[in-house]
Amino acid sequence: MEEIAARVTRVPGVVGVMLGGSRARGTNRPDSDWDLGIYYRGAPDLRALEALAADVTGGPVEIHPPGTWGPWVNGGAWLVLPDGSQVDWIFRDVDRVRQVWEDCRAGRFETGMQAGHPLGFWSPVYPGEVALGRILAEGTGELARLKEETRSYPEPLREALTGAAVWDAGFSVAMAAKSSASADVLYASLCLSRAMGALVQALHAHHRVWCLNEKGALATVATLPRTPPGFAPRAAALLGELGDTEARLRHSITVAEDLVTEVREVVGRPAGFSC
Repeated sequence: MEEIAARVTRVPGVVGVMLGGSRARGTNRPDSDWDLGIYYRGAPDLRALEALAADVTGGPVEIHPPGTWGPWVNGGAWLVLPDGSQVDWIFRDVDRVRQVWEDCRAGRFETGMQAGHPLGFWSPVYPGEVALGRILAEGTGELARLKEETRSYPEPLREALTGAAVWDAGFSVAMAAKSSASADVLYASLCLSRAMGALVQALHAHHRVWCLNEKGALATVATLPRTPPGFAPRAAALLGELGDTEARLRHSITVAEDLVTEVREVVGRPAGFSC
């Protein structure tokens, strides 16, 4: 992977390559994919990347230009190496990452629709990827400097994100309650899933832990010291046994209300948040 990363970094427009995902954190399985974040400035040379990908895989590879995978995940490619290893190339605009980091330091963040992120893409993912990733290759040291900066979770972001996320969770549960009388399972399930996801975000932020996506996030919060007792299994049971009648939905909503209250007590209610 380091050899591939070094070759990618020599492509015009590429700033550097970072290993992300479970392999960067040491939590991977033997069959886990390799996630390579390709940080670029301006417009990377897609033809050169296409040729390089064909060379390392032994066959043609489609390169998806920035913007084709959505507003946040951007673009990239899926590679299968001759030994069967699966490698994901994921484009990241380094200037946009830097701007999001500056916003996070000031307590500003945003969320957006993005395929692969059913509860939305939270902008702090960008600096979180740098903080938790492993630099495989770069030319100027720019990624190393950014990685050093992102080692510390910004206090303004912690306050803003916890406040906004807990409020969002409470609002979502209230909206789910309004649908229980009509047993609107679709709407209730979406609201309660959003609520649990927001609480997970709040607990990560409260503990100054970067949350990169929904996968594994519930298990992670179970290990954090000030997470309410039994939060993860209770949230899992809530979502797994939502119900399809008014009575069962009301029970699920009551459980959700309790979880919101308990998380709010843990994180407090920071004054003044923005999202």
